[in-house]
Amino acid sequence: MKPYCNPKKRGFFFIIPIIIFFAITGIVMWLWNSILPDIVGIKTITYWQAMGILVLSKILFGGFHGCKGNRPSGFQKRRFMKKMKSMTPEQREAFKQNWKARFQCNEEY
Repeated sequence: MKPYCNPKKRGFFFIIPIIIFFAITGIVMWLWNSILPDIVGIKTITYWQAMGILVLSKILFGGFHGCKGNRPSGFQKRRFMKKMKSMTPEQREAFKQNWKARFQCNEEY
């Protein structure tokens, strides 16, 4: 069985980012409450305020880029296209079939 076709393992890919987000929120709250009240003299914040600060900073400074980090660069894309053009039609079709077979999730659970 292919590991990425298993629904139980696929579920972790949706749960793990949420868990990480909540953990980072806790870290932001802990850092804020342990450093800033002593240095600047401001109030401590709650967990939900820390989450708001985290989301606001992501919007203002980081933006929401989606999955652009996983896309190939222009150089990688050109190199791949050059490789595909140098293949014979039979080799190209075999390559496509190989990748289709790798990523199809048609097994029974």
